[in-house]
Amino acid sequence: MGIHETEGFLNPRLRDLMPDPHVLTDMEAAAARLADSVIRTEKVAIFGDYDVDGACSAALLAEYLRACGVPYLIHIPDRITEGYGPNVDAIRGLREQGADILVTVDCGTSSLVPLAEATKIGLDALVLDHHQAPSELPEVVALVNPNRQDDLSGLGHLCAAGVVFLFLVALNRTLRARGFFNGRREPELMASLDLVALATVADVVPLIGLNRAFVRQGLAVMRSRRRVGLAALLDAAGLAGAPECWHLGYLVGPRINAGGRIGDAALGSRLLLTEDAYQAGQLAAELDRLNRERQAIEVTAVAEAEAQAFMALERVPDQPVVVTASAEWHPGVVGLIAARTKERFRRPAFAFTLNQDGTATGSGRSVPGVDLGSVVRGAVDAGLAVKGGGHTMAAGVTIQAANLERFVAYATERLSDPVSVAQLNDHFAVDATLTAGGAQPGIVAALDRAGPFGSGQPEPVFVFPQHRLVEAREVGSGGHVRVKLRGGDGSIIGGIAFRAAGQPLGNALSNAMGSSLHVAGTLSVDRWGGGEKVEVRIMDAAKPE
Repeated sequence: MGIHETEGFLNPRLRDLMPDPHVLTDMEAAAARLADSVIRTEKVAIFGDYDVDGACSAALLAEYLRACGVPYLIHIPDRITEGYGPNVDAIRGLREQGADILVTVDCGTSSLVPLAEATKIGLDALVLDHHQAPSELPEVVALVNPNRQDDLSGLGHLCAAGVVFLFLVALNRTLRARGFFNGRREPELMASLDLVALATVADVVPLIGLNRAFVRQGLAVMRSRRRVGLAALLDAAGLAGAPECWHLGYLVGPRINAGGRIGDAALGSRLLLTEDAYQAGQLAAELDRLNRERQAIEVTAVAEAEAQAFMALERVPDQPVVVTASAEWHPGVVGLIAARTKERFRRPAFAFTLNQDGTATGSGRSVPGVDLGSVVRGAVDAGLAVKGGGHTMAAGVTIQAANLERFVAYATERLSDPVSVAQLNDHFAVDATLTAGGAQPGIVAALDRAGPFGSGQPEPVFVFPQHRLVEAREVGSGGHVRVKLRGGDGSIIGGIAFRAAGQPLGNALSNAMGSSLHVAGTLSVDRWGGGEKVEVRIMDAAKPE
């Protein structure tokens, strides 16, 4: 990497990395059609998804329309009663509420029948999405998705909010060319980057290229606390200082997701859009409460799923994919169950809730190098799944419960080879060794210059060799284990192993009190009480040979 490339990597800037939005297939047509709506003050229906990316995408578009004086409706489907993506009843309802045009965000690419209904009842439809696309696309005015098979933009790593932001740049340019802003102030697109950053981190898309600039500059916007909804949510999460990248994934994202998982799916977008501080506080408090409730539900369900997985792997130890199911699991937590079982057994995992109508609604999570989205799309094409979609690392699918064994057999056949390769390449890489005494805030500040860190751009991992474990205790409702390590010179460093209680790592820490351990993890700075102390977020531990 040359000096100019290094500088560009350490200081990613939108003006250097921003592409012409028209490189995306259908972008010009999409911008032109919505520009017509803005100029004619048509009522715009926004149909989103119930996760963080969907909430941020819907809020991005709605905020822009609001600044232009355009009326809008937002519909976020109920995870249980409606499921993922547009549905006919909801589209008809939006039309009855006076919608003139429909824009789907973070969904719609595979929604052939619902979007055909939109056209039938007089709603022009635009799709802004990023999920993997089938060969047959819905007939709409424009479908903007960098992962559609005929898109050559090379922007498939964007989340939906990133696609929506590029769309708004194109829309803004179109409106400017048509004279819409003559005598009118243009919306502040840069002020919306906090939403793009949040969605990019929470949707676990690779932090490369344009995504790095989105997150770096979006965090700077978020630190100004101009968006009252996000400020209230940061307060509810107990984060008084400046938010960092990992806070978005571990503290902010789960709280917004909680509404879509076990509560009102629209709470997230309402919080992000509100300009009323009192309402923001109320919504943030409700999402925080739902998140605690979600954690309690998750603990029981994950324990049941792990028990199922252990039995399945006892029968077939080399099974490449773990599939668990129960009629007792809340549909809103199956994605979390899949994520936890994937982490525990280090292979792709699906978790299903068995519905009373004979269907099973599931979610899958993958490991690096194994494309789960294509497997789900293949199951749909093969008639094994009613519907499904997703991307490489995560996917959702609905099947007939009677077809569960056939789905397992299909996934096993498709995943056997790629999982074998992934497991051969599965190793725990570390970047350097460090001591408790040497872990100073200045080191973390220097490392942060190489951020943001996340998917595709992992944080540096340090090993603290032969440090004595002087404390290990369970804290919080999420099953975290907090520790203290003493180095050879007597220096102490604190650490935390997230969600480790009752897991192999947590058990190893609890059983090693007073012993010497090699401990590996990433670094963060604890600024509680006004001071600065480095602590380690523990990823693994081992007894010295």
